[in-house]
Amino acid sequence: MDTYVEQNAKAWDWEVGRNNIWTDGCTQEQIDKARKGELDMVLSPFKKVPASWVSDIAGKKVLALASGGGQQAVLLALAGAQVTVFDVSKKQLAQDASYAEKLNLDIQLVRGDMRDLSCFEDASFDLIYNPTSSCFIDDVKAMYSHCYRILRTKGYFLTSITNPVLYMFDEKRALKNKLRVKYTLPYSDLNSLSAKQLEKRMKNHDTVEFSHTLEDLLGGVTDCGFHITDLYTDTAGCMMMDSYVHDCYLALRACKN
Repeated sequence: MDTYVEQNAKAWDWEVGRNNIWTDGCTQEQIDKARKGELDMVLSPFKKVPASWVSDIAGKKVLALASGGGQQAVLLALAGAQVTVFDVSKKQLAQDASYAEKLNLDIQLVRGDMRDLSCFEDASFDLIYNPTSSCFIDDVKAMYSHCYRILRTKGYFLTSITNPVLYMFDEKRALKNKLRVKYTLPYSDLNSLSAKQLEKRMKNHDTVEFSHTLEDLLGGVTDCGFHITDLYTDTAGCMMMDSYVHDCYLALRACKN
């Protein structure tokens, strides 16, 4: 794996210890609902996925892509899906393994780089569930291409992307509700930061991130053959950011026809 991918793996291992919202597992209420076929889960930070996007999941083969943390994969398995989790973080995968053992679930765990899904055969899955994570790779179109290949005809790809405009602003100031344009787009921690700044991020256990262009994030989905059938947007949970940029995240439902 590239150095930055290994850095992101270590960063997410670190986040598990900090109970990041994407690492803290699912609640008993979510577990009880999932056993009844009611999936209370997210692709973007806050809004629940529409029930129609994850209906009739029992018996389906699902890839929970970059979806470790004892959350989405667990709920999908409880609802009757045959789930494989693919994630770069060992501790995120360990979260899923812990829930699987506790709840007597058969969940397959695979560690790897989401840009390369060559370990899976063509037409292996009915559904790919990919929470917000394309911001952690430099080549989103490579991931899309693999997703198209490993999905069966009429299968669905569910993903959430970060609005690139968020990366224009100074992150520390934005968290304090002070917006200051600081970077040009497309943004990349590898190119937009100085060597000293990047080294500091890595020492602080931060992830390495990329903004991408909307052409790649949205056009890349259709370029490889998908048809986008539905979408919704979500906020970032930061008051000032949300007041200026309402559509901070976009969740997509795309079909392989």
